[in-house]
Amino acid sequence: MHRQAYIFLLLTTLMWGGNTIAGKLAVDHVSPMLMATIRWNIAFAVLYCVGRHKLAADWERVRPRLLYLSAMGFFGFAAFNIALYCALLFTSAVNASIEQAGIPMVIFGLNFLIFRQRLFLGQMIGFVLTIAGVVLTATHGDLRNLLLLDLNAGDALVLVAVMVYAGYTVALRFRPAIHWLSFMIVLSASASITSIPFALGEYAAGSAIWPDATGWGCILYTAAFPSLLSQVFFIRGVEAIGANRAGLFINLVPIFGTLLSILILGETLHLYHVVAIVLALGGIWLAELSGRRVQT
Repeated sequence: MHRQAYIFLLLTTLMWGGNTIAGKLAVDHVSPMLMATIRWNIAFAVLYCVGRHKLAADWERVRPRLLYLSAMGFFGFAAFNIALYCALLFTSAVNASIEQAGIPMVIFGLNFLIFRQRLFLGQMIGFVLTIAGVVLTATHGDLRNLLLLDLNAGDALVLVAVMVYAGYTVALRFRPAIHWLSFMIVLSASASITSIPFALGEYAAGSAIWPDATGWGCILYTAAFPSLLSQVFFIRGVEAIGANRAGLFINLVPIFGTLLSILILGETLHLYHVVAIVLALGGIWLAELSGRRVQT
């Protein structure tokens, strides 16, 4: 049972890491906002066909929380991916993958600032180490760029995406008690609708690129795997070994993203990337280990 859960969770994080690769491969083959819009429209259509009966059963609990769920769909699904795909026009997939390791640490920070969730020494040290790794990546190994505020536009956009997704994750504590399919349907519906104005703005600016064969491949990958199949695998993994243990696997996303960037895109791994990965993942491990020791 546990072996199957581990396989599910490894495949989940591999698919999530592949989202960054698909976004990079899509450059010049489909514009980022159009890609996000088509992706979520496809995902919504599939989810609705599969789970509409669950949504109907949950509707009385969904309706009073519709504004909250719509905001969650916009920020967690649409805005995050729009920012990420736009970022990949300007930065490497390796950078984008490593910088996403900052999400757990931003979540720690937001929980402390908003909910006064207690932080322990190990968590604070881990926070500093992880953020140091992210900053090292964003400045391309030269911290003087931070002092000069000379950040690549793509790396800055990834940091925006990190903040957005961390906020989405923290807000999940207010999720209504509904079936996961109902939750996914409403959020994907919101993402598909709220991403349309961005795609129209992209078209009006003359920067829209209708997908060619490669573009469609990237869209279909992101719709089928990061949007749909990975969610099923993650839920199955959580059911088998629990949310705390399953959550540790999310730390593999930047690792898979980095490896796939090198293997598929042929991107270069610099020494500062290696140092950043060690700092970021070491910090996450230290923070989570500290939290678990306190709980036991």
